[in-house]
Amino acid sequence: MKQYRPVNLSDASTFPIEQRPTKVNKKDLVQLCEPQPTLATFLDSLPHVLKANELRGAVDAIVEAKHREKPVVIGMGGHVIKCGLAPLLICLMERGIIAGIAMNGGASIHDFELATIGRTSEDVESSLEEGRFGMVRETGVAMNQAIKSGAENQIGMGEALGRTLIESNAPHLHHSVLAAGVRLGVPVMVHVAVGGDTIHSHPDADGAAIGATSLTDFRLLSAILGDFNDGGVYLNIGSAVVMPEVFLKALNLARNLADHPIANFTTINMDMQEHYRTNVNVLRRPTSLGGNAYSLTGHHEIMAPLVFNLVLGRLSDGVCGVVE
Repeated sequence: MKQYRPVNLSDASTFPIEQRPTKVNKKDLVQLCEPQPTLATFLDSLPHVLKANELRGAVDAIVEAKHREKPVVIGMGGHVIKCGLAPLLICLMERGIIAGIAMNGGASIHDFELATIGRTSEDVESSLEEGRFGMVRETGVAMNQAIKSGAENQIGMGEALGRTLIESNAPHLHHSVLAAGVRLGVPVMVHVAVGGDTIHSHPDADGAAIGATSLTDFRLLSAILGDFNDGGVYLNIGSAVVMPEVFLKALNLARNLADHPIANFTTINMDMQEHYRTNVNVLRRPTSLGGNAYSLTGHHEIMAPLVFNLVLGRLSDGVCGVVE
């Protein structure tokens, strides 16, 4: 067996430090702020490295899209509504910053319940033990009837639910993203996995109506993505499976139908942890022809207000409630 001895370093080669590339420069270091800085000052103070630069890039992309009148679309899961972010989303819709919101079925249920009873989100574990999870009568009846009406009128699920909330004058209408979409003419699209939402367990559920209205919303999302070339922005917030899959297929359909390239746009993934599907279907594959992809990991109730208040600060005084 061969015997090894410690290497002799006398022949090791070195080179001058001036010839070595470096990743961090003193100009990149954090800048200390005065107490209670503005959000813009806070962003400027962050080190110019890693995720701080991705945060800057994400904010820049959204602001630039607004200036260039390119669509900014949010795809989201139910926790975004459950975390109390509907007022912020509605503000962004009112200011014309968001061109569309694509949500999974769970998000539509939470939004609908907040508008009708002012609260949502049950204790799944305790309800599941008795087979009562998601089986409250009022939510199932109202939403399934709205979806059937939407199918009859050949409109999408998001519009159908929003119209129902407005027509019924829901007590907490001002908290509803679905209703705001109808009021403002901003598409709010609902993309369901059949059997994945509690209202599918109700006797009023109509598979044909669910499929027809959700398919209409899929086609509407694809139409918006058709305008993404050179500046659009897609944010995936809090959906690890359904919305990344829907986004990828809607983008593919948009490219299939387009007579021009759809490239050089920005995708942003915001979730509490990174997942394979979001990294591949939101960040990597869609931007392979050019563009930017940013991953901002953190809790929705902190990260979304941070990003969008930075955007609002860049675009104006940040006051919501007025359509631009």
